[in-house]
Amino acid sequence: MLDVRRADGVSVWRVTIASSWLARLRGLIGRPGLAQGEGLYLPATSSIHMMFMRFPIDCLFVGARRPDGTAPVLAVRERLAPWRGIVWWVRGAKAAIEVPAGSAADAGIKPGDYLQFV
Repeated sequence: MLDVRRADGVSVWRVTIASSWLARLRGLIGRPGLAQGEGLYLPATSSIHMMFMRFPIDCLFVGARRPDGTAPVLAVRERLAPWRGIVWWVRGAKAAIEVPAGSAADAGIKPGDYLQFV
């Protein structure tokens, strides 16, 4: 598990790490939803798909982590609908974070911000 925090240190999500290729492919398929404050961290990912999903999500694409444990938010795709295909690659993305729909805006996170991973 990782604790994802805004640059000001406020914790916004606890995320499970999808550490294998198969875990990244499966993602959130089969789950009924995500609780507020919960998410999935997909390392080595620059695009995602929404096929077979049951619920909408927000997806944050982040760049490489710096030595201090922070990473830049490169793109935020909000309220992605289930069964809507592929979310195409984001240049420079090294990971994706899938969180409940609307929670990126609720946390005030936008491209250009930095996230801390603890």
